[in-house]
Amino acid sequence: MSDDLTKRGPQDASKVNIHEEWELAYWSKKFGVTKEKLIQAVKAVGVGAAAVGKHLGHNG
Repeated sequence: MSDDLTKRGPQDASKVNIHEEWELAYWSKKFGVTKEKLIQAVKAVGVGAAAVGKHLGHNG
């Protein structure tokens, strides 16, 4: 199954995908951090969006 490039958000909003450039940009903007900081957060706590957000100091 190929990606639907018309969608603006991630395919699975519960997981942070740092392997697709557009998703990396999406999550970086969502959490207000650099791509490098986002990658570090994923390496520290895993791909769960809630865990990454919490690690980065976001409550929601």
